[in-house]
Amino acid sequence: MYKVLLADDEILDLEGMRSFIPWESLGMSVVDSVNNGFAACEVLEKQEIDILVTDIRMPNMTGLELAQRALETQEEIRIIFVSGYQDFGYVKQAIALNACSYVLKPMDDKELIDALNKVRRELDKSKEHQITELAYQQMVPIVKNQYLLQLLEKPYEVVPLDVLNKEYRLNEMAWPVCVALLEIDDVSWQLNHLEETDKRNMADHFFTRLHTLLAEQEIHHVCKVTDHRTAILLDERNDKVIASKILDQLKEEFPFTVTVGVSNPVNGLQDLHPSYRQAVAALDYKMFRGKGKWIPYGDVPSEDIKDAENLYIRLDSLLSAMTNYELVRIYDELDALLLLASSLRSKFTIRNFAMYIILKLDEHLHTINEDLFKISGMEFKNLDVLLQFETIDDIFSWLKRLVFEISEQLHNRKHSKNGRLIQEIIEDVRGRLHESITLRDIANRFSFSPNYLGLLFKEETGHNFSDYVIAMRMEKARDLLRNTNLKIYEIASQTGYQYLPYFSRQFKETYGMTPLEYRRSLS
Repeated sequence: MYKVLLADDEILDLEGMRSFIPWESLGMSVVDSVNNGFAACEVLEKQEIDILVTDIRMPNMTGLELAQRALETQEEIRIIFVSGYQDFGYVKQAIALNACSYVLKPMDDKELIDALNKVRRELDKSKEHQITELAYQQMVPIVKNQYLLQLLEKPYEVVPLDVLNKEYRLNEMAWPVCVALLEIDDVSWQLNHLEETDKRNMADHFFTRLHTLLAEQEIHHVCKVTDHRTAILLDERNDKVIASKILDQLKEEFPFTVTVGVSNPVNGLQDLHPSYRQAVAALDYKMFRGKGKWIPYGDVPSEDIKDAENLYIRLDSLLSAMTNYELVRIYDELDALLLLASSLRSKFTIRNFAMYIILKLDEHLHTINEDLFKISGMEFKNLDVLLQFETIDDIFSWLKRLVFEISEQLHNRKHSKNGRLIQEIIEDVRGRLHESITLRDIANRFSFSPNYLGLLFKEETGHNFSDYVIAMRMEKARDLLRNTNLKIYEIASQTGYQYLPYFSRQFKETYGMTPLEYRRSLS
């Protein structure tokens, strides 16, 4: 309801307006009716008014003077003048004050109603504009984040938009700049005592706080890459020092460290994509350098980049063997990892290497809805045992026992009574991942009630049915990306996603990169 204030020194006219105009049907309510300008000013000081209906000639303060004060107090107020005087001078002054209407006395109710309807339409249009503007302002950070992310993740010729470069002041950047890629270290372990939702909230809070502190220092080119990764474009001269101080401040506020991979400086938007790839490679090097540090790409030896690539291949093969309980293959892959670790240069680096393997193992188990610490009965604090080992053989002996124990646990779960049923269900679902699958459909297929089967499924796997299906879809998508030449949209369709952006977002939430970026990383 729009709020209306009536002002007229003629009591009968004032009461007539209040009583005979159908205010409610006009979408309006009269908040007060007063017989002089001073009383009207008091009302205007106390509350917001949308429409002022005032007589022009009133004693002590004219309606024109009241309108002037009203506009000074509330610049968006709409004004309708009423008067028994047809003096053109008053009309000119009313027009100068942007009066919406000028109604002559004796008033015709219809004429005033028409004037009010006109004002209401103007107010409705203004409100729609405000809502649109607010929605636009809320969308700006999201669109800017997405656009900057595209500049980083895709070659420049794919996404050149001069309008957006100007809008987001990318064309005003002080080159050269470098890409700094920040990653929260071990967030799932450091926040192990929290629920998954609380972990995500903590990561979101970190990103918001980081964004605020950077904005205060006029560093505006920031984008969220994943829940745990953030990219920043930094001026090579001053911004790196400022960002480093900001990270030191955040270290005091949050219970985890942050590692930063920094690219070499570049001189244009067209170089941001290769610069971002350098930042990714530098960040991957934390396996050798350690966590909580700045790692410039120029400090990364080329042979270590190759070692990191080989490590990803070996780890994927190991995790696959564990899931399928292929004991000989598990042994072979661990030996291959040991050979790779033997080339490392220090005990500290080797311990980082072992911790990195455990981290990736934990991430893999989450994709199949398992938890490293629950399935192994191990507590996070027990990982300190790595610091006590004196040789690489000691570390890998411990790691082998852990890997075989977890693989045995996974195998036993598959072959328990309920486990066989759940495994049969999982295999059925795996063969129909391209279809729309619901718990009710599966329950009908296996002659169970949905509630009972849902409880049984969660009891056996530790996860909800729907979450498990998503993990299976993502695993299949990853395999198709790795082993076929299918288009991204074809892979999305084969894994049950008809809406490609949702598929890409789900994949990125699971693996930390888009399907296209993942496929490129394989090459």
